[in-house]
Amino acid sequence: MQCVSDLQRGMGEAINKASLFIGATAPNPPVGAVGLSADGGVISAQAHEKAGAPHAEAKVIEDCARRGILNRLDTLIITLEPCNHHGRTPPCTELIKKANVKNVFYGSRDPNPLVMGNGAEALKDFGINVHEWSELCDDKDVLKRCRELIGPFTKLITLGVPYITIKTAYRHDSLQDNLMIPPVGQKTFTSTASLRFAHELRKCSDAIITGSGTVLADKPLFSVRHIPDHPGKQRWLVVLDRRGRIRSMCQEWLKAAELRGVQVIHDLDLEQAIRFLGQQGVLMALVEAGPTLTNHILSTSIWDRHVIIRQGNNGNEDLIEDVYRHC
Repeated sequence: MQCVSDLQRGMGEAINKASLFIGATAPNPPVGAVGLSADGGVISAQAHEKAGAPHAEAKVIEDCARRGILNRLDTLIITLEPCNHHGRTPPCTELIKKANVKNVFYGSRDPNPLVMGNGAEALKDFGINVHEWSELCDDKDVLKRCRELIGPFTKLITLGVPYITIKTAYRHDSLQDNLMIPPVGQKTFTSTASLRFAHELRKCSDAIITGSGTVLADKPLFSVRHIPDHPGKQRWLVVLDRRGRIRSMCQEWLKAAELRGVQVIHDLDLEQAIRFLGQQGVLMALVEAGPTLTNHILSTSIWDRHVIIRQGNNGNEDLIEDVYRHC
């Protein structure tokens, strides 16, 4: 059995690898995996990068085989229970068996009804030592991070709708709704660090939800600009437009969005839009809208996370607050 410190270090690296691909893997969750040798050394660290690509544990096995060190692969550490069913890729349990892996540690049980413990049981049937992370140690931070990685996937697979994050920003001179709006002549009022954070939220999202008023007022791009985006990433943009103004007043904006690879939907109401995004396999949707739509969505039960950015006063840094509807 590997020593706990080596396993903890490996799981930390697996989580970090998975985190790099949040927003790139829909409809699959981001997953990381690390391979250890018998002496506890990390010999490969990989992540699932996009739907249809090999799963993280399969990539570890492939990497070790390519480098001629598969015989050194003793232990797999994975943020999520390995799959035991055929999807776009073959079952990871079969690959793990063929690679003669002796030990498997995973962070979270897969909420997918096609898996839900079957992967772990299959590995045990193969004679492999298998442990859920909670059996190893009471490391609440690791368990929390693994759950966060699959939170949006859990919501999609169980409820059929995406994980909804609402982003709001308030000027320092007031927290009233009308001062979510930038001063005249400005597009934003938050700091460079806050802008990067906001674009990180976009990068992690598969869809943006906004209102027609925001589009008509600012003609926003809703693109990821202040940080590198996932290569080739395409997003849905839902514009809630009860009065049908977008088609008649924003033809050039619509064409420009489509040329950037943005798929614009503007003929659905909020409930229809959420269901539609779920049917498209969207894991995470980000609400970037004016006060009326933002407050309406906050009054419902569809949202999961509310990110509040408060502009710093007198040169102070902006304050960022996270509110979760489910603790």
